[in-house]
Amino acid sequence: MKAGTALNTRLDHRNPLVFDTHELGRRPGAMQRLSREIEAPADFGLVDVIGVPEGAPVKIELRLESVMEGVLVTGTVRAKAVGECVRCLETVERELKADFQEMFSYPDADDRGRPKAEPADDAEDDEDMLFLEDGLFDLEPVLRDAVVLALPMQPVCREDCLGLCPDCGVSLNDDPEHHHDAVDIRWAALQELVVTDQDDEKDNMSGTASDGVQSAAEKQEK
Repeated sequence: MKAGTALNTRLDHRNPLVFDTHELGRRPGAMQRLSREIEAPADFGLVDVIGVPEGAPVKIELRLESVMEGVLVTGTVRAKAVGECVRCLETVERELKADFQEMFSYPDADDRGRPKAEPADDAEDDEDMLFLEDGLFDLEPVLRDAVVLALPMQPVCREDCLGLCPDCGVSLNDDPEHHHDAVDIRWAALQELVVTDQDDEKDNMSGTASDGVQSAAEKQEK
């Protein structure tokens, strides 16, 4: 969330991820603890890999501390993440716990706690800063970052997962001895010729035997 965006967007106090800091009263040293359980928003994690399902319960514990330049938010988020094993494609579930800390600054104070005499010349310095708006702050972007960093980039159902057979897709976890006889494509054409010759030889031998039986029968009749 950019600084300019934060200042131009009205936060809705009814949003479960928007918190009110008015009780701190801009008194440095004041502290407040909060606990809240919310429903996970959409795309809460690594999209198409692993994440907290939309609507799943998410537990948040916060400590708000008033400092000279704003409110320091320290917290923990807990939830259950669901994804897919990158090796065998089975469902993966993980109990997620992530700690985070973020400063939400007062719009009228710089990083030393003194009022700004004039707008900052270098806007890039404020791009990564989060600001309070009328005493409110939106925790969602902070939570998203914390959850993404706590999730495995390549989730597996177990560390020794054998994955799937690359030839037929059978799970090697169910059948570790499963394999296919490898054939060198350079010899495949020659192998086909050998098989064809063997088949022709069998046909010839079958035909010769049949002719011999027929000749013996004719001699017997005479």
